[in-house]
Amino acid sequence: MKRLFSNLLFKVFLAIVLGIVFGQVLPESINRIFTTFNAFFGQFLSFSIPLIIMGLIMPAIADLGKGAGKLLLLTALIAYGSTLFSGFMTYFTASNIFPSLLESHVNAASEITESGRELSPYFSITIPPVLDVMSALVLAFVVGLGLSFQEKSTLKLVVKDFQKIIMQLIEKVIVPLLPLFILGIFVSMSYNGKVFSILSVFLSIIGVIFGLHILLLLLQYTIAGFLTKKNPLKLLSTMMPAYFTALGTQSSAATIPVTLKQSLKNGVSEKIAGFVIPLCATIHLSGSIMKITACAMALMILQGMPFTFTLFAGFIFVLGIAMIAAPGVPGGAIMAAVGILQSMLGFNEEMIGLMIALYIAMDSFGTACNVTGDGAISLVVDKITQQKSQV
Repeated sequence: MKRLFSNLLFKVFLAIVLGIVFGQVLPESINRIFTTFNAFFGQFLSFSIPLIIMGLIMPAIADLGKGAGKLLLLTALIAYGSTLFSGFMTYFTASNIFPSLLESHVNAASEITESGRELSPYFSITIPPVLDVMSALVLAFVVGLGLSFQEKSTLKLVVKDFQKIIMQLIEKVIVPLLPLFILGIFVSMSYNGKVFSILSVFLSIIGVIFGLHILLLLLQYTIAGFLTKKNPLKLLSTMMPAYFTALGTQSSAATIPVTLKQSLKNGVSEKIAGFVIPLCATIHLSGSIMKITACAMALMILQGMPFTFTLFAGFIFVLGIAMIAAPGVPGGAIMAAVGILQSMLGFNEEMIGLMIALYIAMDSFGTACNVTGDGAISLVVDKITQQKSQV
């Protein structure tokens, strides 16, 4: 029972259920307490996001400069290409399916919005961020890239210490408070009547995303099987222990030993597997970007916000970089994405809360997709390096 209550997914599920109940049965004066907390936490989150981006990205890019040279570049390009492919595949699929799938929900949402029944906080505190999101992203990239060429640097040690502080902030403060934040979001939506429309949207898009992530894995292993001249279904089935382990751990980093073991069983050389699998656990995010892209588009359609290919193309390219190193931190990918959702797509506090809830609800499947895809990348890198060594 203790283990169940320590599970983040269970906490979020409980927060959603309690939020729906509280919004319906508790008086407005009590529900406004949750709204007041959300107003404060939302400000703290906005303040923290640029720091999170810098804390995760600077050391991740700085570490990419260590040894390995061409092998590092090859693996990073394939991993980033896989992440981008997943993002764009999701965009084109969702842009064709979601408008008709969510049409009835859009109409219902517009009717509810016109009713004007909203909860307001008792008070609010403004906490301006030290940097805006894009400045933090560019600064993190510039500093991280510069440090990647430094063998011994005092600044690199400072950046590592800053990373530890940020990881503690995420793990000890933000993630534990997320269920309470989501509770407040659902209290507000239950009070103003939006909640049942939102829940039906959840069910609709989760089914689409699950289908997409199965399709992505089949495509990844079809390519790997074609290059290595092996049966792609057999390769994929060999990686299933890693897939199911990731469902339980919800962490790419924690699943590395199993992913490594199964990659070796697929015939990847020990040297390549030992390099590629730990690296991809940090930089390969095909499952994560799929969830975030699909959920973002669904919420934009629901809110009647216009979206274009150009807008989402920029979002996907930046998101693929911003989420580097996020898989090592619980909730790291969505936390790294929050600032970009706000700055590039114009998400408000309520939409951010819904994104977090949706992401966590599918966190296990996204992580499983990430680590299983790592096995395919290790096969491709192993084949390419073998060909080069023979030339």
